[in-house]
Amino acid sequence: MDTILKLDGITKSFPGVKALQGIHLEVARGEIHALLGENGAGKSTLMKILSGIYRPDTGTISVDGKDQHFTDYHDAVAAGVGIVFQEFSLIPYLNAAENIFLGREWRNGLGMLKRTQMRHAAAEIFARLGVSIDLSVQIRELSVAQQQFVEIGKALSLNARILILDEPTATLTPAEAEHLFNVMRDLKRQGVTMIFISHHLEEIFEVCDRITVLRDGQHVGVTNVADTDVGQLVEMMVGRRIESSFPPKPTLPADAKTVLDVDALQLKKDGPVNRFSLREGEILGFAGLVGSGRTETALAVIGADPAHVKDIRIHGAGAKLSDPADALKAGIGILPESRKTEGLITDFSIKQNISINNLGKYRSWRVLIDQRHEARTTAEIMKRVGVKAPSMHTEVATLSGGNQQKVVIARWLNHHTRILIFDEPTRGIDVGAKAEIYLLMRELTTRGYSIIMISSELPEIVGMCDRVAVFRQGRIEAILEGDAIDANAVMTYATAGSAHGVAHEHA
Repeated sequence: MDTILKLDGITKSFPGVKALQGIHLEVARGEIHALLGENGAGKSTLMKILSGIYRPDTGTISVDGKDQHFTDYHDAVAAGVGIVFQEFSLIPYLNAAENIFLGREWRNGLGMLKRTQMRHAAAEIFARLGVSIDLSVQIRELSVAQQQFVEIGKALSLNARILILDEPTATLTPAEAEHLFNVMRDLKRQGVTMIFISHHLEEIFEVCDRITVLRDGQHVGVTNVADTDVGQLVEMMVGRRIESSFPPKPTLPADAKTVLDVDALQLKKDGPVNRFSLREGEILGFAGLVGSGRTETALAVIGADPAHVKDIRIHGAGAKLSDPADALKAGIGILPESRKTEGLITDFSIKQNISINNLGKYRSWRVLIDQRHEARTTAEIMKRVGVKAPSMHTEVATLSGGNQQKVVIARWLNHHTRILIFDEPTRGIDVGAKAEIYLLMRELTTRGYSIIMISSELPEIVGMCDRVAVFRQGRIEAILEGDAIDANAVMTYATAGSAHGVAHEHA
């Protein structure tokens, strides 16, 4: 094997946590090498060591047979290592070209920026990727998928020989993901080596050559993609087989109460008017392609986004939800798509995050906080949702993605919400944690909670939802239930509209 990269005996510890223990990773030149493991397995820590962000406690890194000692990110870049992080590192008020060349701008002899030349270079990079990016607008005006391609373009602009892609498809539609895979195959033919991190195992089989698996900070094994299957990989990752991720769907009572009636919701003047309802104990799925209006509809319901027309009833009574505070008073909580930036204060502890919206219940003498009451309630609700952490005082930033999601859920349960909106609840979460989230959702519905689940994962929509509202271009094309919920039907309505099928309950 023509080895371009070798990490040997890598260890890394943080206060109270041994993140990596004697990790070995060997990657061949020009291969696409998958790095798998549950959240908390050590993948991100290992990649931060490879990209110079962290320094290993022990172990060696060699590139092309030459030992490397990266003191920072720039050392790694100089050695030919580029990384596309799962969390974007773009400046929202700069355009794509300015982001690509940020910190290494091209200047003429007078120190003036060569803006035209940088724009031409950026345009060439995006042409290589086969994507259209408007270089005249600020990053914040681009779609999430376009921002992802800017991140990839930024890494390619560094002429990386080793490219790390950390969950690059998390925000992409299936068509955009396939486009990315074609780009990766082209780069492979050009001799670029890639390390690919993804929780979508089907992507591994589509684009990768070999797989290294980590578990609990340790090296589990290496296998060729052609020599393994999903079941074996899951067993390597979690130490056991997961035969079915989805708990059984209960049969809703025929007389299940309707807890939320959206009689009319029009986001913009002359836009489509949508109608839907949510029953007690139900999981209602919002399906559709990225940009189809799923999240915008949910945000308009709770008053986080404006609506031109909005007629809503909660438990049969008219409700005016002007902002999320009104929604919270009405018993509606939301788990946002970006839990780290919108759902959590990651520098705060678990206890602080769970209590933050509900400190009034702990007040003693109107001013002081009854800390014993707060601690007791926090411990009870952490146990109830299955948060795994050393203590309630653990900083949320140190938790795995699955445990962070459970902390957000715990906050809303602590606030006595009964209607929960889950926006991409398992994005960036490993297979074991996904199964735990699914089970928790079903446990909540059996206790009378009602859930709207927005998801881009078809297996999740089909496996978890009692009914599914399928969105296309801002319109609910169909609401499916029972045996009508299957991947083909959902995709047909999402891509071709209701003209190609008969909705069981048309919006």
